[in-house]
Amino acid sequence: MLKGLTKSLMAATMLAALPLSAMAGGHAQFELRATANSNENDEDYDGLVVFKNFVEQASNGAIAVELFIGTQLCSNGAECLQGIADGSIDIYISTSGGASGIFPFVQVLDLPYLMADDRVAEAVMENDTEFMRTMKAKVLENSGGAIRLMTVGNTGGWRNFANTQRRIAQPSDMEGLKIRTVVADLPQELVRALGASPTPIPWPELFTSFQTGVVEGSKNGITDIMGMKFPDAGLQYVTLDGHAYMGALWFMNNERFQSMPDDLKRVVVDGFYQLQQATFASPKRKSIQAYQDFQAGGGDLYVPTPAEKAAFKEAAAPVFDWFRGNVDGGGEIIDALSASVAEAEAEIEAQRAADLN
Repeated sequence: MLKGLTKSLMAATMLAALPLSAMAGGHAQFELRATANSNENDEDYDGLVVFKNFVEQASNGAIAVELFIGTQLCSNGAECLQGIADGSIDIYISTSGGASGIFPFVQVLDLPYLMADDRVAEAVMENDTEFMRTMKAKVLENSGGAIRLMTVGNTGGWRNFANTQRRIAQPSDMEGLKIRTVVADLPQELVRALGASPTPIPWPELFTSFQTGVVEGSKNGITDIMGMKFPDAGLQYVTLDGHAYMGALWFMNNERFQSMPDDLKRVVVDGFYQLQQATFASPKRKSIQAYQDFQAGGGDLYVPTPAEKAAFKEAAAPVFDWFRGNVDGGGEIIDALSASVAEAEAEIEAQRAADLN
């Protein structure tokens, strides 16, 4: 009863916060339940706030969005995606690792050193690229039409290697380190390829695991490192190798989406575009202060030379063969991503050349 009362009070609070333009349309025709297993300091929350505000106003109150931040509705990727499939949750954001148990092919986002920078990654994640069309089709197909991939944003910038022991400037520096990974296969294969030992640890246990030496390193963005206060647990070395873009996969119950009239579908699609742009921008701003705070606390921040980064890329090459051979549809999704990366790079270079004239 208390749980039901809490949800009723939350819903009443959210409706009271609606802008006048949204309230003018009367009672919402569609109420969307959106969840993120994070907190209000996270890029996922920033994106949801933008989505909620845009959708409610653009629909003139026909759509109401209720936010559940944390683990109120579900506690992990498999559980939350099941909620999306059965309709108890309408919208959910997952990392590639969190969704890989149900959609193994999304681990393609964790393939190392494929995308050079934000500009390339953001171009690749546009909805009309070969990569995104392939991803969306495979999510629908693999879920039996139950789950729809709406967009891919960002959740924390880029994954970099960080550890408690020493500066990592080349692959041999990884030798013997116990590196925390998620349970997903591909991150573990990457850590092994670089000579370290992958150690799956739940995110909430990572701080203590650094303190006790259960693990000595991780693959995280700087905003996560500072947000979780990992330097206080001994994490003092970060190498900006940028081996993987921290993609945020935004899923929606397909039946719920299809039940809307076309004008409201358009509002939702446009809302996810607004959300995507917000999550692209948020880590850029937050990382500035995070890097400053890390160094101010005595942290060692190292940028590999082009030759050193090439050595990391070469050492990680076996991961691509593993992905093609062990993930159903792995070859198809790698080829789609590689094609979209090449197209994005060519377009960006052409734009740069034009701007320099």
